[in-house]
Amino acid sequence: MFLGRSPDPAITPLGVFRLCFRRRFWFHFRVRTVSLKTVVSYCDGLLQADRFADWPGAMNGLQVENRGQVSRLAAAVDASPATIAMAVAAEADLLVVHHGLFWGETRPWSGKRYEWLRLLIERNLAIYSSHLPLDAHPHFGNNAQLGAALGLKKWSPFFLEKDSYIGWRAPARLPRATLTARLTRVLGCRPIVLPAGPPICRQIGIVSGGAGDQLKRAAAEGVDTFVTGEGPHWTAVLAQELGLNVFYGGHYATETFGVKALAAHLATKFRLPWQFLDCPSGL
Repeated sequence: MFLGRSPDPAITPLGVFRLCFRRRFWFHFRVRTVSLKTVVSYCDGLLQADRFADWPGAMNGLQVENRGQVSRLAAAVDASPATIAMAVAAEADLLVVHHGLFWGETRPWSGKRYEWLRLLIERNLAIYSSHLPLDAHPHFGNNAQLGAALGLKKWSPFFLEKDSYIGWRAPARLPRATLTARLTRVLGCRPIVLPAGPPICRQIGIVSGGAGDQLKRAAAEGVDTFVTGEGPHWTAVLAQELGLNVFYGGHYATETFGVKALAAHLATKFRLPWQFLDCPSGL
């Protein structure tokens, strides 16, 4: 470490050195950095992104590059103007998200979208996105992490989507009221409950996000209780027809688990600081 009386103007907050002023001294200390290519390659292998089909335009993997180094990680559910601004304020140079910048048809990078891009480039912020691969991962995924938080065990793959199982199911003997209380605790909000199945939940399936329009598929795979994020109004009647307990915990709330687990793992592996950027959508 170098101790000097005045700051070096060549040292920048996101460079090889950082500055700290304390009692009129400037402390110059070397910041650990890891190659962006190394982090991305590791994530691609860990999540097996290349074996997943996904929604059109989802683009799993590196979506925006930086100048090649990572010193601080941030994680968020969504890549949005708000979370990009939060990542910049946190001095992150890699933002890991579940919902990336690209969905559906290509749109021009003009107006507000141009401002996003300009900010990303100027502030050297890369974005890595993982959608269905992060839902499906048996350890760091949204569904596995949520299930573990609920205390469920003996998991098996569940809910075939685009030729891959993205959810997990587990046997249980859990009163519906107890499951409601556990979900309220781990999500931080009370779920919407459609109590159309048995009062004792014996087969619980979890698919985070917006799988509520797929109740028939969940029931066909043998669960009597289905936990997901959100669903349309007509599912209240369909749940009764199917005899299925349905828990809507919120799209955002059920998908905070994966990015947190992944970023924490990357931070440990590469010895980097990380921060979760909580920006609830209210949905």
